Amino acid sequence: MADTLHQVGPDIPNPWDIPLETLDVSRAELFLHNRHGDYFRRLREEDPVHFCEKSQFGPFWSITRYEDIMAVDSNHRVFSSKRDIVIGDAPDDFDTPMFIAQDPPVHDVQRKAVQPAVAPTQLGDIEALIRQRVCTILDALPVGEEINWVEHVSKELTTQMLATLFDFPFEDRHLLPYWSDVTTTSETVGIEVDMKHREAELHKCLAYFMGLWKERAAQPRKFDFISLFAHDPKTKDMINNPMELLGNLMLLIVGGNDTTRNSISGGVVALNDFPEQYAKLKADPSLVPNMVSEIIRWQTPLAHMRRTVLEDVEFQGKQMRKGDKVVMWYVSGNRDGTVIENPDQFMIDRPNARRHLSFGFGIHRCMGNRVAEMQLRILWEEILARFEHIEVVGKPQRVLSNFVLGFENVPVIVHAR
Repeated sequence: MADTLHQVGPDIPNPWDIPLETLDVSRAELFLHNRHGDYFRRLREEDPVHFCEKSQFGPFWSITRYEDIMAVDSNHRVFSSKRDIVIGDAPDDFDTPMFIAQDPPVHDVQRKAVQPAVAPTQLGDIEALIRQRVCTILDALPVGEEINWVEHVSKELTTQMLATLFDFPFEDRHLLPYWSDVTTTSETVGIEVDMKHREAELHKCLAYFMGLWKERAAQPRKFDFISLFAHDPKTKDMINNPMELLGNLMLLIVGGNDTTRNSISGGVVALNDFPEQYAKLKADPSLVPNMVSEIIRWQTPLAHMRRTVLEDVEFQGKQMRKGDKVVMWYVSGNRDGTVIENPDQFMIDRPNARRHLSFGFGIHRCMGNRVAEMQLRILWEEILARFEHIEVVGKPQRVLSNFVLGFENVPVIVHAR
């Protein structure tokens, strides 16, 4: 039953009918209409290290198989994250350095500064708070009425969690998903947008956080992102480089919001696409932790990460040149049948379910992966304790982007037990 409820794009050609050398998997409409699967299947089968000479982002290499993605992702000495991690180039006049788009030593210093906010020692305190908030959100849902799951649950839960990680004023928390959406709505990922308006809104974000920074710097160190940056000897002067501060804010906001939000939405869609798996879950709630990993694989909330070649190199028989763009398509590697058995099947009891690419590999592996998994686990534990069924009752509306695989609207009806 997979994909029965998804949007269909009638004007999108069959990838098997396109000359291989002109196949362009960077088109955002492929992801909007959930039609990217066969495009990547063809590349994995016929040209897993594929060069696309012409696209709206210029020429780029696509890495589409699991093992090849791992090899690129774990070799920062040849495949650099600096200066862009998405397929498009950031505007020269709006350069926002962030640690995910840096190589060592800058990356390591800045990541280490904020890592304590999501360290294992913090997870116990965070778990109790997440459960309290999940219960409040779920108990407020109207039963038997159509609602947008994205707005009522996915966005609200991740917004509250993000506010906690930043120790952000709770009454202003609605600003966080707004700034997250502003960050990821960009020409660099295939969306036509007024980039000057986008920059103006992000400057408002910067101004707000600079006020918080000054407050935190004058107070004793705490375990929120801003306090940790402001008190670390190696990052405390970042406030004097506003664009670098903004870049890291953009990274932490998107990392703590979009990925978990879209996994929460994608899990509901997947369970409705595969009702036998939903029945299996209800019969055995102990499958929730394993299902969480399968949801994150299945949804792959970030479709790609980009690297830039630092020196001429041969990779899998292909000659890459210094300066070439190399795009690791996580969304393709997570469906690689040579590594993942029955990859197009959503299986909540999948063996080795955590063996997915969604969190990346190497030095850039997702810093908050445990917090993301915890949110999803607690949410589904509490859903099963309350509701008989979360029923998708219309076509989910997806996001136009070749980077964030997300949903604008997942119409559902919540059925009481």
